[in-house]
Amino acid sequence: MVNLSASNAALVRDMVEALGAPAVLLDGQGVAQALSPAMPVLIPGLAVGKLLALVLRDPDLNDAIEHVALGGGRKTVELVERVPVERTFRIHIAALNDSGLRHATLLTFQDLSEQRVIERMRVDFVANASHELRTPLASLLGFVETLQGPARNDERARERFLGIMREQGLRMARLVDDLLSLSRIEQRAHVAPDTPVDLAGIAREIVDSLTLMARERDVTLALKTPREALQVPGDRDELLRLMENLVENAIKYGKPGGEVAITVEAGESEASVSVRDDGPGIAPEHLPRLTERFYRVDTAASREAGGTGLGLAIVKHIVLRHRGRLTIESKPGEGATFKAILPRFEGRA
Repeated sequence: MVNLSASNAALVRDMVEALGAPAVLLDGQGVAQALSPAMPVLIPGLAVGKLLALVLRDPDLNDAIEHVALGGGRKTVELVERVPVERTFRIHIAALNDSGLRHATLLTFQDLSEQRVIERMRVDFVANASHELRTPLASLLGFVETLQGPARNDERARERFLGIMREQGLRMARLVDDLLSLSRIEQRAHVAPDTPVDLAGIAREIVDSLTLMARERDVTLALKTPREALQVPGDRDELLRLMENLVENAIKYGKPGGEVAITVEAGESEASVSVRDDGPGIAPEHLPRLTERFYRVDTAASREAGGTGLGLAIVKHIVLRHRGRLTIESKPGEGATFKAILPRFEGRA
């Protein structure tokens, strides 16, 4: 740090206020003397003339500031705030010698919150994916060993085991396919699609392709769409996947003998597709987490229905890539409604 004369205290304040990074200048008592524009955004409770210790009540941070203020030099600490939401900061503390403020320190903040969340998500994702693959793989290996050993000449056992092995193989194939789909969508998340796609046409196509599945489960598909094309800027394959996942889920988890209602509507600047089932509904505590990877309300029922735990995560990421939003409404015993709302193509039908 370049030494400054006492008369340059105002210059130091101006420099801090010009910084692009979150920063705060403290005097020897720990009172804020200047803030960069990004600082109040990061820590809303902090203001010039306010004691930092009253805003960030962390003993380690306050001890580090006092140590640097009295002894000079630099120090870096990490601070984790739990309330109102968990946030992680890396704080660099540097003494300002001869700045015109006795024992002054400059604190610069680096927000690590998003990085920490991504790290946890990556670890959880690998652990969950490994777990999901390990179970069917162990089952396959067990049946192979049985067929090579005790059931080598047992035709009935061989036929039964081969059927189970096929189901487990298909389960792993579905999981890998969903993982690859999710990865591709995330890679292109920053590029919004701009090709006009007929949302009503996609809904009709998906209903036609899933009619047999619905019939096998004694579910009626009721489709309501505008007569004219309803265009949205989109990726056709992704929108097909979005619609397919929502309708398949409604068929799988709706009431046997019930109805799945698919409605495509046009707004002034938006278009929407909603899928409603008349199943058992979803408890309120589950709703915020439904689009998390591998999150299941009922794990056994999901696996029995052939779910991978990634369907709604894929839906959410497709909607976000298309610059839209997803809403979920449900009450126990009253079914569930999933609604994807997307911008219309240049506001035209």
